[in-house]
Amino acid sequence: MDGPSPLTGRLLVAMPGIEDPRFEHAVILVCSHGPDHAMGVRLDAQAPGVSLATVLDRLDLPPAEAGGERPVMVGGPVERERGFVVHTDDWLSHGSSVPFGEGLALTGTRDALVAMADPVSGPRRALLALGYAGWGEGQLESELADNVWLVAEAEIDVIFDLDHASKWARALRTVGVDEAGALSGQSGRA
Repeated sequence: MDGPSPLTGRLLVAMPGIEDPRFEHAVILVCSHGPDHAMGVRLDAQAPGVSLATVLDRLDLPPAEAGGERPVMVGGPVERERGFVVHTDDWLSHGSSVPFGEGLALTGTRDALVAMADPVSGPRRALLALGYAGWGEGQLESELADNVWLVAEAEIDVIFDLDHASKWARALRTVGVDEAGALSGQSGRA
């Protein structure tokens, strides 16, 4: 595969009836996709009782100047003890940030947390997720062929705003689906 994958920087929106309850109503931002892997961060599932301020305190990092009450997301079931900051690419950590999509980057280092807590020198928008969703060779392609996921454009507000409860419905609207009841998890052939 030459160049970036057309899935990188887009959203995966779980179809009704997904067989894995960990991904029911999931909205996942695809951060990396290649012939042998795919990696994404879930955008709509808050980690219960965990905020940015909590994480900064646990890591003995300076407190957030603003937005410390921001929730931390459950990025996925893989490496849930590891943090990933999805952010706008107006701030990058040299050698650590991986730009992807349009105007986005992913950083998994402590300096991203410090930058996230600083509204002056940090990224314009950011979110912290614990863990990620991962797929092995051909797995995501197989799930797409089986209608497990819809692919949608990644709108900046769907990625970063705090209205997590409506992200799934809003992501569906970006592909022209206004009612989740209009979708079926069943696939067929014409």
